[in-house]
Amino acid sequence: MNATKILVPLHEDDVAPRFDLATEVLIVSKKGKTISKNKRIVALPRASAEQVCQLATTEGIDVVICGGIEETYYQYLIWKRIQVIDSVAGSSQSALKKFAAGDLQPGAIL
Repeated sequence: MNATKILVPLHEDDVAPRFDLATEVLIVSKKGKTISKNKRIVALPRASAEQVCQLATTEGIDVVICGGIEETYYQYLIWKRIQVIDSVAGSSQSALKKFAAGDLQPGAIL
């Protein structure tokens, strides 16, 4: 079974309320129902939706868990075959736990 790579734009320890304002992203892997202990936080030089999209494609990300995202970037990620779970509000760890359990839905408030 292959691992699923997940990217979460961050605001402190929470899912960033807006995809285009995140200056850090969390990258983790999920295998089965387990989130890897190996987590990477990537600091971006500035908030940029384009840079987050580029990072998602170059890192081979399978799933993006985010807050608000403009339709253009949403469609771009879908076109690149990256699943987007958007409008998620709350802690990044809670979002990852719900995702690992198969319970995370767009619009989730954690």
